[in-house]
Parts: sequence; structure tokens; C-alpha cells
Amino acid sequence: MDAPFVMQAKGVVKRYGQVTALDGADLELRAGEILAVIGDNGAGKSSLIKCLAGAVVPDAGEILLDGQPVHFKSPMDARRAGIETVYQDLAVAPAMTISENLFLGREIRRPGWTGRVLRMLDKKRMLEESIARMQDLKVGIRSMTQPVETLSGGQRQCVAVARAAAFARHVVIMDEPTAALGVKEGNMVLELIRRVRDKGLPVLLISHNMPHVFEVADRIHVARLGKRTAVLNPKRISMSDTVAVMTGALPPEQIPPESLAY
Repeated sequence: MDAPFVMQAKGVVKRYGQVTALDGADLELRAGEILAVIGDNGAGKSSLIKCLAGAVVPDAGEILLDGQPVHFKSPMDARRAGIETVYQDLAVAPAMTISENLFLGREIRRPGWTGRVLRMLDKKRMLEESIARMQDLKVGIRSMTQPVETLSGGQRQCVAVARAAAFARHVVIMDEPTAALGVKEGNMVLELIRRVRDKGLPVLLISHNMPHVFEVADRIHVARLGKRTAVLNPKRISMSDTVAVMTGALPPEQIPPESLAY
């Protein structure tokens, strides 16, 4: 039995002047899955993800969360709805500690008047929760009090992913999370993405790296010319055929039915 839809986009349209980035785009993300979104440059995948993450307001169409229409006017609206986004540019504060980065913008204040009046932070509680959340995701980092600038690129991205997983209630969106990383560090982040999925959070993964897509994705959403071309089953279609669908060399009507995964 298919899992229910956690997030949907229906007929989303986005224009920038004379350029139509999204021309009636659709997307369905099911509970407990990793859905990879792939597409050539200009396919509209980034614009679609920005609409889902609240960074862009669509001109038409609707976005649904747990079957209910939502209207995000900013990324903060999406965050309040339990949607967290991880970007490719290692969006962490290097001079701050791992614990401080995990709670960046969501700092916990001390109980009582010291927190309410003096606005003092409860650093002990934030440190304890950081340790618990990193252990929960099995991220091997020596100390939560070390500055992020002392970490490798892969470890920094793991901090960003762990931060998203810690606060997301509905969806984690990952925009090219391994693009700036080497092979070993990329694999480290892929393993963490699987753990996030296994904890029950659906993951929307945007990636140009086809081997990574085939390694972790449960379904593959192919975007082309501002629309969804097909949703593929990575276990039933080859990587070369997937690229052919993405580039238009293999028309949707010629895709074998067993390769589809709507």
C-alpha cells in the first residue's frame, strides 16, 4: 500500500518577466521516502523547491501539506510549518560552536527572570540537546563545543543536516547537499540522509549527482521545461535511461510502465 502524501504541488506556475520557470509543475512527496528531484539546467527544479521552501511565492497553483493548502510568504513560514531546508553552500557560522549552530535562530533562554528579563541563554541545556541529537543521528564529532571552522566540509554539512532533522516536523528539503564535497565526505552525508529518512522524516533531495540519486532515492522526480516529465523507480530503470528522460531523448510515452513510480 502506498504511503500518504506529506507534501504536494499542483499546477504551480512561476514567471520572471517573460521567462516561465514553472509551467504547471506537479510534485508528490510520500511519508517516509527520499524523493530525488533531477532535471537539466532550466528545468525549473530550483524554482519549484524555492516555492516549497517559502523562498518564492508562486503565481498560480497550490501547495498542500498533509492534504491542506498552505501559503508560504517567506522561508520562516515554511519553518513554522515544520519544513527545513539544507543548502549546498555549507550554511553554518564557522566561528560559532556546533551546539550554537544547531540552535542558531532558535536559542533557548534560561527559565525564570534571567531568561525573560536579562535574556540569558541556557547554554547547558542547548549543549545537552545537541549531544543527544547528534548521537541520535550517529554523527561522530569529538566535541559539541568546538568551533565549526575546525570541521571538515562533510562534517559541516552533517551539522547543517542534523540541524534540519532536529527541528523539521514534516519535511527536510536538501538542495545539492553533496555538491561541494569530496567522495568520502559525500558518502558521509548520504548515510546521514538515510538516517533522517529512517527516523520517519520524508526527504526531498535535489541533486545533479546521478550515482548519489540512485544510491539513496526511493523515487525519482524528473523535471523538464518547467513541468514534471515522469516519476521513475530507480530499481527498475537504468541510469542512462533516466538521463535520456531528463534530456528529452526518451519521450515519456516510451518509458516502460514498470519503470514508473507514481
